[in-house]
Amino acid sequence: MNSLTFPILRLLADGRFHSGEAIAGHFGVTRATVWNALQDAESLGVQLFSVRGKGYRLPEPVRFLDAERISERLGEHRDTFALEIHDRMDSTNSYLMRAASAGAAHGTCAAAELQTAGRGRRGRAWQAGLGNSLAFSVLWRFECGAGALSGLSLAVGVAMMRALHELGARETALKWPNDVLSREQKLAGILIELQGDMDGPSAAVIGVGLNLRLPETMRHAIDQPAIDLHRLLGKAAMPDEVLGALLRHLADVLQVFEQRGFDELREEWISHHAYHGQPVRMIMPDGRIIEGIAEGIAADGALQVRTAEGVQRFTAGEISMRGAS
Repeated sequence: MNSLTFPILRLLADGRFHSGEAIAGHFGVTRATVWNALQDAESLGVQLFSVRGKGYRLPEPVRFLDAERISERLGEHRDTFALEIHDRMDSTNSYLMRAASAGAAHGTCAAAELQTAGRGRRGRAWQAGLGNSLAFSVLWRFECGAGALSGLSLAVGVAMMRALHELGARETALKWPNDVLSREQKLAGILIELQGDMDGPSAAVIGVGLNLRLPETMRHAIDQPAIDLHRLLGKAAMPDEVLGALLRHLADVLQVFEQRGFDELREEWISHHAYHGQPVRMIMPDGRIIEGIAEGIAADGALQVRTAEGVQRFTAGEISMRGAS
């Protein structure tokens, strides 16, 4: 990656036009060097406007993450997380999985201004552009084995609901096992990846992608209906404030999860479930579809569905749930 790309993008973050000459003068380089750096930005999917006589600008102002502002919002949890803010990453989860294997510290949090190969559940790509999404992952080490971490993604969902409500986005709900919805459209997703033995100790990389402000071009590229925080709040969502709130509530929820498991959070999760008591369709790995009524969540995070054969349990894996309507 061109070393000037992100310094120039930060200069353009105000959303105003900056001439190539002014940018070159600011960094003490040639206009050709500026042009090369901006070509690199466009190759990463960053949209730029270029107008002869005016210069370059971003479509909208961009608020870059700032570690100190995020730490201020963490309050008593300031020391819980070791924040890393990266300009560009393929995937924050992939990065932390590698770091976990190399001995990275408990509480390491990696956030990316631009994630180029974000991953969702079942191998799906997570669409994210500069300033459009908040993408971060947290490494959390457990004394127990990986087998005892059932329900972790649902616990993270509880933390997300607490944070979103605090931020003013109260018109939100959870979809089993790892999505946040609003108005039946996807707002955020959770991806959990585990390392370690079944008997322990183990480590979880908790990845979160949340839509901040999606341009129409990106909205059309997503393979399901999507919504963003800007639309829900009616104003720009400040990424520092959002990340700080999410991490603070995540720390509280993970402490409860470590001590008493998901069962302690189960009723709170159910109270936010978008499909609780409603008809659902369970799509099995072999393509079979099982229909029923979503009745609840077991202590291990399994979805309980009343079908024609009685109440059946479904664990996440490769199973997908849809509203029957």
